[in-house]
Amino acid sequence: MDLSLEWEYMAHTPVEQDLCTRIRRSEQALMAHHEAVLRTYGLTMTQYTVLLALSREGGMSGSQLARSCGVTQQSMSSVLTNMETKQLIHRETSPVHAKVQIATLTDQGRTLLDRAYEEVIILERALTDAFTPSEHAALCELLERATTVLIQQTRNASSPPSA
Repeated sequence: MDLSLEWEYMAHTPVEQDLCTRIRRSEQALMAHHEAVLRTYGLTMTQYTVLLALSREGGMSGSQLARSCGVTQQSMSSVLTNMETKQLIHRETSPVHAKVQIATLTDQGRTLLDRAYEEVIILERALTDAFTPSEHAALCELLERATTVLIQQTRNASSPPSA
């Protein structure tokens, strides 16, 4: 399609029909739900994701957790300090690298995660129940494909144009 024709079409299409707008609305609704639930447990979404990652993966470094949670290492450092102060995690020096701290769940962190997860899973079940098994599988595959495109386009946007 010619770019001017595409622009003409897009200019007359309601913005809520754009795929990026729909993805963003879904993401906002998901985050609003999780933040409301997690707030009652004194957790942020990042803190919850740290607890979840540690429960599934075991001990992890701050760098690994930052990648897992989609935040910077600097942000993760402050999140982990806060969580350690609340006694949700414990950090100790890695046996492999003296400068690396490995975070693990404490019993208090596991208990809080278990309680919060009981409420978070309600939404997961409701979303799963909203689709047939084949629709659910297709949606997961389509979301993965969309995520791949979004990541690639972000990399492209971050790279200087070639001359």
